[in-house]
Amino acid sequence: MRTTRWATLALLLVTATWGSTFILIKDLLDRVPTLDFLAVRFAIAAAAMFVVAPRAVARLSPQTRRRGLAVGLIYGLAQILQTEGLAYTDASISGFVTGMYVVLTPLIAALVLRNRIGKLTWCAVAMATVGLGFLSLSGLSVGFGEAITFGSAILYATHIVALSAWSTARDAYGLAVVQMAVIGAMCLAVTGWNGVVLPDNGRDWVSVVYMAVVAGAIAMLAQTWAQAHLPATRAAIIMTMEPVFAATFAIALGDETLTPRVAVGGTFVVVAMLAAELAPRRRIEAEVPHLGQ
Repeated sequence: MRTTRWATLALLLVTATWGSTFILIKDLLDRVPTLDFLAVRFAIAAAAMFVVAPRAVARLSPQTRRRGLAVGLIYGLAQILQTEGLAYTDASISGFVTGMYVVLTPLIAALVLRNRIGKLTWCAVAMATVGLGFLSLSGLSVGFGEAITFGSAILYATHIVALSAWSTARDAYGLAVVQMAVIGAMCLAVTGWNGVVLPDNGRDWVSVVYMAVVAGAIAMLAQTWAQAHLPATRAAIIMTMEPVFAATFAIALGDETLTPRVAVGGTFVVVAMLAAELAPRRRIEAEVPHLGQ
């Protein structure tokens, strides 16, 4: 029981850490281009994880490394879209829209793995759509920032489904290192032609290192440990707190205000995520095969 409580606290702290990065990223992007920031962040994170367990990648089979490359590319593109979206939308809205991956995950799992979608899941999708409308609609159109952020949510959901099918406990750490290295290399390949723009002051470097080491490497390790001691459904519900933390940090530390539109939209999205993570999640996870074993 004590271990379970510590695991719950650890995962809650991980989601709080993730939520805190939205306002930091939005501020940093005023001075450092998106791809440059991501390249530096994930290069540092990959290096930190490699130093801790240098043989983790070497233990992966060639097939697992290829799969790590694939999921790394998916996750990297999701990061690029999400981070770029922060340049066009408020951090609180970005946090809520990104959090819709929790609703999208069972839908993609059902589509790819042909699982049946229950009524509760459809209700969650409807509530999430209404919430997105409150959060993102400007007149009758969705803003560019919200649109590409929603694209990142789709990719995050795809990433979760892919890992469900391909990852094992033994390979989890090595896969994480490969993914972070791929993301860093992916961003560096795009932006490196003109040189990488680095932070030019100590405050920005503190933010980058925090997001690389604490919200990147350490958060990944904490999440891996916590989910070894918690049922998947309970872990997923805890992780739905990320957008709540994102909005809280944005309002408390930034220059954003809690408007009725954000409050109503956020409530719809959070309720939708919780609804999607209850009964259907356990059935879907039980039916996701681990391929290639």
